Amino acid sequence: MSSKSQRQVRSLAASLRATPLALAALASLNATAQTSTPNKLDSVVVTATRSPQRLADVLADVTVLTRADIERQALGTLADLLRSQACFEIVRTGGPGAQTSMFVRGAETRHTTVLIDGVRFDSQASSGASWNAIPLSQIERVEIVRGPGAAVYGSDGIGGVVQIFTRKGNGKPQLDLGVGAGSLGTRKVDASAFGNFGLFDYALSLSNERSDGFNSRPTTDATFTPDADGYKTTSGSARLGLQLSKEQRLEFVGLKNKMKAQYDASAKPKTDDLTRNDMRADRLSWSSLWSKDLSSEVSIGESVDRYETSPSVYLTETRIRSYTANLSLRLGQGQLNTLVERREDKLLNTSLPQSPTPGSADRHQNAFGAGYVWGSGPLSFQVHARHDSDSEFGGSTTGSLAGGFRFTPQWSVQASLGTAFRAPTLYQRFSPYGNRQLQAEHGQNKEVGLRYEAGGTSFGLTAYRNLIDDLIIFGAADPKKCPNQFGCYENVSQARLQGLSLSAASSFGPLRLSGTLDLQAPKDVSSTSSYGKLLARRSKEQLKLRADYSVAGWELGAQVLASGHRFDNAANTVWLGGYTLLNLDAQYSLTKELRLQLKLDNAFDRKYQYANGYATGPRQAFVGLRWTPSL
Repeated sequence: MSSKSQRQVRSLAASLRATPLALAALASLNATAQTSTPNKLDSVVVTATRSPQRLADVLADVTVLTRADIERQALGTLADLLRSQACFEIVRTGGPGAQTSMFVRGAETRHTTVLIDGVRFDSQASSGASWNAIPLSQIERVEIVRGPGAAVYGSDGIGGVVQIFTRKGNGKPQLDLGVGAGSLGTRKVDASAFGNFGLFDYALSLSNERSDGFNSRPTTDATFTPDADGYKTTSGSARLGLQLSKEQRLEFVGLKNKMKAQYDASAKPKTDDLTRNDMRADRLSWSSLWSKDLSSEVSIGESVDRYETSPSVYLTETRIRSYTANLSLRLGQGQLNTLVERREDKLLNTSLPQSPTPGSADRHQNAFGAGYVWGSGPLSFQVHARHDSDSEFGGSTTGSLAGGFRFTPQWSVQASLGTAFRAPTLYQRFSPYGNRQLQAEHGQNKEVGLRYEAGGTSFGLTAYRNLIDDLIIFGAADPKKCPNQFGCYENVSQARLQGLSLSAASSFGPLRLSGTLDLQAPKDVSSTSSYGKLLARRSKEQLKLRADYSVAGWELGAQVLASGHRFDNAANTVWLGGYTLLNLDAQYSLTKELRLQLKLDNAFDRKYQYANGYATGPRQAFVGLRWTPSL
């Protein structure tokens, strides 16, 4: 038997042994939360329908991450936090500063809508948000909606929606100061001030984080000089609000981050390859409550994602500006939400020879949409529809329909249908590999879910099937279709993403256990040589478990992240082995205002890979202090 076959047999056997144990563990927990802070049914979320809604009434697979979850993560980027969530897989070519992809339910990284305080954050070059550029330290809350979101947000939301909320001021003035250090030369400092004075409220934050890093490209090439690939990032955010009256509010929100990271582009000795990734997201909004049943909001937002490399010269910058008007009207037991939106994309890139203006390309989308949310007693339903008209490829109409029934106070069932699309990027159309004939990718999703919630115990199960048509891939050279000798982008593939996601959590006195198990089959089902094969770098099984224990002033946590094997390529010939990691964290209140923070990642120093040829982080320890003085 070949070594590859032996690996496959071992992986299959491990999966067969682990899956029943995992199912039994989750069944014994009998709950839904992914973190030690469970989703509270009376908490309010806005991402699922673009309007405030109780979590208990949301007809989607939703997770809310709080500031407590973020502080347990301690350092890194948003991607480090999300990789512990159900249906999320990360691919990164090095440390936190390296290029990062995030697959939600097996969808491409470009198929997730990313919002920062309502501002769209995306790249028209890399086909997806720069996850490594979003700083964790500035985040107060994260809302995750799995499943299609295009009927509410337009392009991108085929796999899901992730919305990040920066810190917000309320109440009396407060300070939040943190400092820490760890292995690999890691250092971090952050400071926040927030509160309100009369009609004015504010939240201001600054942070600096850096690390010497590790060698991200281990190789046996004798000409290659191993070196550590570090990063440093400086970020800041501001939220300024003016409550003109009980009915009228003006608000400005801004987030900015500058990241500089080392990477290995070649084997040339004494060459320091660097990336600079700068991002910014700003939004100005005016919210009005015209009556107890009628409200509106108008806003203008802009995001910038700039990426540059040296000494190898490459520069790309994406600017997205959006103008949005929302109107909400309560009608009896339901609420009607309408919107009109304009989005303007601009790409500056050193390689856009097919654009009418070389080095630059732009386009715009005009959209209008409506949604109706209704609930009465045990029944609820939601319907959304939206039409986007794109100046480059034409129009796309999307919709979603969802219904729910609570057949006991504890048990409920939900089902939904939804369509979504992703517009081709400006780089895919105008680069040397571009194709002016590209059309949008389209997804059709069906899912059903079961929930249980009683006190501190809950359980969740979601089954989904998402068929993606006109999937854009990088195709082979063809003189009739593609003048480039290396190949071009084309709409030829079809993918089928289907799976089962279970989640559970329960408390036993001071001990809380939680976990998720994802069994998925993200496959290529186009009529090519890759038919029926797993999409690159996606696993079929993921298990994520967490335990939290409170004792004698200590808050102790342990987390297990396990993933099955994957393949690094579409042909499924380059094997990436599965892995299991153990992460530990602890907090201790030295005084009422001063807390000690401890963290140990990859406790057993496991060697594994997200992408072939790229190392992942070794065992890393971090010690920090957080001071929240009363003013």
